[in-house]
Amino acid sequence: MGADPAQARARILRDMGLVAWAQRTGAEPAPAVEAEEPAVREQVAARGTTLPSWEELESAVAHCTRCTLAAKRQHTVFGVGSRNARWMIVGEAPGAQEDRLGEPFVGRAGKLLDAMLAALGTRREDVFITNIVKCRPPGNRDPKPDEAEACRGYLLAQTEHIGPGLILALGRVAAQQLLGVETPVGKLRGRIHEGPGGCPLVVTYHPAYLLRTPTAKRQAWADLQLALSRVAVRDR
Repeated sequence: MGADPAQARARILRDMGLVAWAQRTGAEPAPAVEAEEPAVREQVAARGTTLPSWEELESAVAHCTRCTLAAKRQHTVFGVGSRNARWMIVGEAPGAQEDRLGEPFVGRAGKLLDAMLAALGTRREDVFITNIVKCRPPGNRDPKPDEAEACRGYLLAQTEHIGPGLILALGRVAAQQLLGVETPVGKLRGRIHEGPGGCPLVVTYHPAYLLRTPTAKRQAWADLQLALSRVAVRDR
């Protein structure tokens, strides 16, 4: 997924049902992104498109009905953390507690993630944490390909806004979706990949897997050290 910036931007807007964007120059804000609404697409095309503002992006996610996951959700889970984060951490999908609270990684896996960040001398407020999909799949199953595709534009737009120095992919689903491969996590670990927009990307195990398989924590720590060797988790 190492397309040049112009191609990456075009892909984001195309995935969100829009055309292409230009940099903001003080013009009035672009409308909120609703990919299924032809009237919105026509409005944006007529006015000249821009990357949706962070607030517009949040609103688009909150009101999204692009896939069937919207029907049974309690809350969308946009993401939390710093908009100026050096690291962007991407998991697979919200679970039951995340769906109830509207925040990613709030259960046992979230506490372990917080501990991993603390070991690096940082907090979740210093990074940005989100998921491949923004709504909970029933029974906490893996997101289906069409569900991941429906959310792809949102994730890419978040990445474009934040401009992270590094993406940390947690688990198989996140890694495979971000890299566009079907390779197992074990074979993706241990090296720096080229993620969306050319951003360096490191793959590690999902915290939920580490709770089930504590012996893998040593490998996960090695992955974090690899990521840290490439990009500091925050500016000091």
